[in-house]
Amino acid sequence: MPGGAAAEPLPLETLPADPLALPGTQTDPGKGPVTNLPLPRYVTLKTGEGNARRGPGLSNRIDWVFTRAGMPLRVTAEYENWRRVEDTEGLGGWVHYSLLSGVRSVLIQAEMAEFRAAPDSEAEVVLRAERNVIGRILECNPDWCRLSVEGEKGWVSKAALWGVDPGEVIE
Repeated sequence: MPGGAAAEPLPLETLPADPLALPGTQTDPGKGPVTNLPLPRYVTLKTGEGNARRGPGLSNRIDWVFTRAGMPLRVTAEYENWRRVEDTEGLGGWVHYSLLSGVRSVLIQAEMAEFRAAPDSEAEVVLRAERNVIGRILECNPDWCRLSVEGEKGWVSKAALWGVDPGEVIE
């Protein structure tokens, strides 16, 4: 399985967004209550292993283990030092923030993605990458991202990627 393995992970929609929220408290649903950063947003896994737990805290059961350093993850909620994350398949849980990085990467979703010399479907193909290859984002315009994979660089259509939103610009 891409990302990791563990005993029967739960789909994230079955997990509470903020299991310890006080009734009647108001927060901006578009911003994390801890960091004030946008929700949802993308991050990467810093380490080669990261436990995703059922709730925010070490006493909660591990439902999933992410096993690929640099893997893009989508943060959907925050609580203290914990971030609720999901992978491309919607699996995940609560991960300690120290395991995450703001460095951006993407996962190739197309069976074979063509890296081009310029952000244009007619530009020369300089590299090809298979599904599930991780690429580090160098920059993105509304429709294309310039990526680095093992030192090779090129532009890939966002339609072939997971880990960046349509129309998102990264400089």
